[in-house]
Amino acid sequence: MTPTETKILQLDEAITKVADWQRAGQKVVFTNGCFDIVHLGHIDYLEKARALGDRLVLGLNTDASVNRLKGPSRPVVDEYARARLMAALVFVDTVILFNEPTPKALIEALKPDILVKGDDYSVENIVGADFVTNNGGSVETVPLVKGYSTTSMIEKIKKSY
Repeated sequence: MTPTETKILQLDEAITKVADWQRAGQKVVFTNGCFDIVHLGHIDYLEKARALGDRLVLGLNTDASVNRLKGPSRPVVDEYARARLMAALVFVDTVILFNEPTPKALIEALKPDILVKGDDYSVENIVGADFVTNNGGSVETVPLVKGYSTTSMIEKIKKSY
């Protein structure tokens, strides 16, 4: 198993790891997304999310989940490759794949201290926000880098080629 593969966990393993970190006094940050065709906006977002705590747990949509959310031509990059790419980032501590439409069940199972999304969300519209705040955690939004999105990159490629 490669070093990046050791950071890709099943839910039961992630629950144990998060609980261990929290017992050690570390603040666990959770965020989620598709992360199809990784770009500067993703890197900046994840760096900012990790800076809010001591550990960053990334919920990653499975291929089937991305397909349901983004349409039949997505994802461009398969879930194994996306998971390895995300796990290779030094500021991502754990990657967990999820197949559901939202990460609600994952958030409730992991009980993160801080839930993060981009500032294109309002806190009241973030899935899992009530659960996290009701359990003593916080919900944060971080500014996104303007002009970067996987969808816009795909459109640019389609127009150019």
